[in-house]
Amino acid sequence: MLPAGWISILIIAVTFIVSYSAFKNRNLFTKLQFEVDKILVHKDFKRLITAAFVHVNWMHLIFNLVALFFFSFGLEATLGALAFTIIYFASIVGGNLLALLIHKKDAGYSVVGASGAINGIIFASIAVNPYITILFLPGWLFALIYVGFSIYGIRSQQSNIGHEAHLGGAIIGMLVAILFYPTALTENWLPILLVLIPCLVFIIVILRKPHWILVQNTWHNQTYNYTVDDRYNAKEKNTQQEVDRILEKIHRKGINSLSRKEKEILEEFSKK
Repeated sequence: MLPAGWISILIIAVTFIVSYSAFKNRNLFTKLQFEVDKILVHKDFKRLITAAFVHVNWMHLIFNLVALFFFSFGLEATLGALAFTIIYFASIVGGNLLALLIHKKDAGYSVVGASGAINGIIFASIAVNPYITILFLPGWLFALIYVGFSIYGIRSQQSNIGHEAHLGGAIIGMLVAILFYPTALTENWLPILLVLIPCLVFIIVILRKPHWILVQNTWHNQTYNYTVDDRYNAKEKNTQQEVDRILEKIHRKGINSLSRKEKEILEEFSKK
């Protein structure tokens, strides 16, 4: 029989190994990171999950793994390995889907890290026991403050922190935990509602009035109607025009007239 907490240990180990490998291999990092253009245009949906296993630097990685260590074992012991695993990965996907919804017009937006999943674990723990102490505060109060901080961070767009993934992961973590532990809703309905209501109101606002959350986002104000598809189509059009020019040059002067850069462009285009 496997020891309690083995899923937590496995996730921590895999996250460390993949992140360390990505530190040394930039190509691996770029293949795994969350990036709007790669997901919406190129349909590389695996990035919704793989982004949680790579980190920006050692500080980012260690902070996340320490937080996961402190919160994961208790939740796994309470709900079981299967429920814990589902909560963890559902929080990853839920967090990144919220980031995708908010940044769908920003093709270059990218984010990495397990913070969304860890917030899911923390908020799931709060659903089970809203009075656990987190940073000297009762869990439910910490969660409420954190929700407000995340909403402010999403609106201000003044940092490189993925507040969207954090908030989305937290919401999903709490909701899925309630599904596996419905007693929490009957025993802790008031603190749970205090946390979830502002989250759900915020999601409704995103869906009905998306411009409200981006009022301070300079890029969005300047390019609101420039969608991911627009950007992709414009890029493809420019590439095609450059290839047509090169082909015309070959027709007039021969292939030996091409510069090294022109040959590289033609070779790259031929691989598509």
